[in-house]
Amino acid sequence: MTETDPILSVRGVTLAFGPKIIQHDLSFDVRRGSIFAVMGGSGCGKSTVLKSMIGLLRPRTGAVVVENEDYWAGTEARRTAIGRRFGVLFQSGALWSGLTVGENVALPLRMFTRLNDAAISRLVRLKLGLVGMEDSIGQLPSELSGGMRKRAGLARALALDPDVLFFDEPSAGLDPITSSRLDDLILNLRDGLGATIVIVSHELPSLFAIADDGVFLDAETKTAIAHGSPSALRDHCPNKQVEAFMRRERPEALTAGKQPVP
Repeated sequence: MTETDPILSVRGVTLAFGPKIIQHDLSFDVRRGSIFAVMGGSGCGKSTVLKSMIGLLRPRTGAVVVENEDYWAGTEARRTAIGRRFGVLFQSGALWSGLTVGENVALPLRMFTRLNDAAISRLVRLKLGLVGMEDSIGQLPSELSGGMRKRAGLARALALDPDVLFFDEPSAGLDPITSSRLDDLILNLRDGLGATIVIVSHELPSLFAIADDGVFLDAETKTAIAHGSPSALRDHCPNKQVEAFMRRERPEALTAGKQPVP
């Protein structure tokens, strides 16, 4: 395994619920140290693809490969071991409402390590410090703003020092200033910790600000129709449907020379 090899690959994956196909024949690589975006309009299956990548949904066909190891081909114990290399920030933050912020962050440490209470306490404060939440260690999730809940959820996702961080619509429900601060935090985590980041989003300002690679999913054909960074897909994608989406235009506006639709 070299630094140029992908840390995670999706190979020929088809996802379905019963007879309903969500996405089919998906293949893409996530490079180590990249911020990789899973893009597309509402209802195209972005979050479903994420669930398959983090081990919550078995593909109907295909493989999710983590450093040359097929995640879904392994035993349950092996999948658990691979999954510990992942950190996930779900859209709502997914904090336990009856636990304090500190207790939420400590939870994976208590579940998956043999550290004593003093070591866990030090790590909890360290992880909260990374996201600027050390002063909220004793607060309950109900006492936090939406942006603070996202950051607390991120601290918990960082608890086990993951190789890959997954974000499901991290900017959803946030005001523009809070969203921009979260973008800066994601960049700092990539640059400071060397983490690889996979982000599911259709928030174009955030995608242009942070993502350097990605895949675009189509709801109609139910597969990936473009690969590349968000800015590249906006500026010179051969697929005019994708280019229009990234420019917030109707497809016909690209050929008619019309202005973007408000």
